[in-house]
Amino acid sequence: MKIYISSDMEGTAGVVDWDQCRPGQQDYEYYRDLLQAEVNAAIEGAQESGGPHQFLVNDSHGRMANLRPAGLAGNSSYLSGRHKPMYMMQGLDESFDAVFFVSYHGSMGGSPATLSHTYNPLAIAEVRLNGRVAGESGINSLAALGYGVPVVLVTGDDTTAAELKTFWPESGSAVVKHSVSRFAAESLHPMRACELIRAAARAAIEDLQSKGDRDRQGRPPLKHRNLGLPATLTVRLRNPDLAEMATWLERVEPDKQDPTVVHLTDADPIRLYRTFITLVMLTRGIAE
Repeated sequence: MKIYISSDMEGTAGVVDWDQCRPGQQDYEYYRDLLQAEVNAAIEGAQESGGPHQFLVNDSHGRMANLRPAGLAGNSSYLSGRHKPMYMMQGLDESFDAVFFVSYHGSMGGSPATLSHTYNPLAIAEVRLNGRVAGESGINSLAALGYGVPVVLVTGDDTTAAELKTFWPESGSAVVKHSVSRFAAESLHPMRACELIRAAARAAIEDLQSKGDRDRQGRPPLKHRNLGLPATLTVRLRNPDLAEMATWLERVEPDKQDPTVVHLTDADPIRLYRTFITLVMLTRGIAE
């Protein structure tokens, strides 16, 4: 079984401040170790379900070079580096059997979530997917849907787990902290967080293996909610200038009433995801 892991950092137990997950800051190395432990816990849990399993870890936070390759469990392949056309979902294709989102965070526009944002908080105020608030887990699910690979696990805070359930009701979760505000959370002890992630990863893969009905590739059929096609991403930007710039892209239309809102609609979920990523990159320069 091939398992794809997209790892962020803000969802790590104990992380509540931007400086804790920014290279060069005093506490970064400590919290980087906590992130690595949580990624390894997900890999080890999946391994406990039997195997052999192959793993690809796509480092998806910041400059995307936060993990130590030699320290990854499971002899995992490691995808790192700043320029990735498919960004947080680079490397995923039809050959994979399952997707894990590790150390993910909640969205801008959703319930209170520690360090909430949606790709770029300087440009994007809220994203909705088919009318439902979507964080990075929901948006990234478009790539998983396009390749026919189920998202079976997310780890992070309680808001993040709830947001993914909206789109993947059968997904597992490991809630390692409960958000108090955008800059406060009650976190499990790091050892307990890793134990929880390990157990949730094992359960997610065992559940996938146990399903009787299979598709032509031998995988259980996808069961998702609010991911119907064609799909629409409704993006609220921070100001009308950003929204107007976004409409330079094909298949991006302005809202008829709100000058800060644009709509992206496509029957191809991978193309829709790529259009959104292009929008993020296009608006990043003017926003910063």
